[in-house]
Amino acid sequence: MINIKTPLIILTSLFAANMALAQNGEQEPMSFFITSVGLDGGDLGGLAGADAHCQALASAVGRGDATWHAYLSTQGPNAVNARDRIGNGPWYGSAGNLIAEDLDHLHGDSLERAREGSGLHPFHARTENGDIVNGILAREYGLGPSVHDILTGSTIRGAAFPAGDDMTCNNWTSNDEGSARIGHHDRHGRTDNSWNSAHNTRSCSPEGVAAGGGAGLFYCFAID
Repeated sequence: MINIKTPLIILTSLFAANMALAQNGEQEPMSFFITSVGLDGGDLGGLAGADAHCQALASAVGRGDATWHAYLSTQGPNAVNARDRIGNGPWYGSAGNLIAEDLDHLHGDSLERAREGSGLHPFHARTENGDIVNGILAREYGLGPSVHDILTGSTIRGAAFPAGDDMTCNNWTSNDEGSARIGHHDRHGRTDNSWNSAHNTRSCSPEGVAAGGGAGLFYCFAID
């Protein structure tokens, strides 16, 4: 059973923070979003394909002037840490909310940050179009299925997993064998509310990625 009292308090605080931004009339340009659409399950065309997807989506909403990278890690020889490829911050969502001041803030974030109007949380962890991505609360209130599983392939510190068990769908080139580590953008789950490292998908196929509550979406950050 999900305790909805705390999330509702948090969402109320987040709404107030967004109203304050709107009244102020000033907004930082978007430098973070969740992709509005996925690709082919866990096959993203590697890191290059995922970055290109971020860039194309950002360009479609007028933010193609920045360089965009996907928040994804890889495994094996020359493994890449997701945190090492997204710049140094600060990052702002499409609603103008502060997502994180820097890498340490991003990876040390907690639900308490929501009360301050900052942090990676459901009200302002939005797509490039400014749309809220459905989480568990949306499902509980009958607003549509939850798609809170976000592909990362990363540990909670944003690092690559050791070689061995495939947690990156063969470094984002497979929709067949293996699995992908995902996070919960809405910070809700049965046992883990990590935004970047909650559990693995059932497989790398579109069906396997969707089975746990996902749509093959991933995080994009502006690195400049």
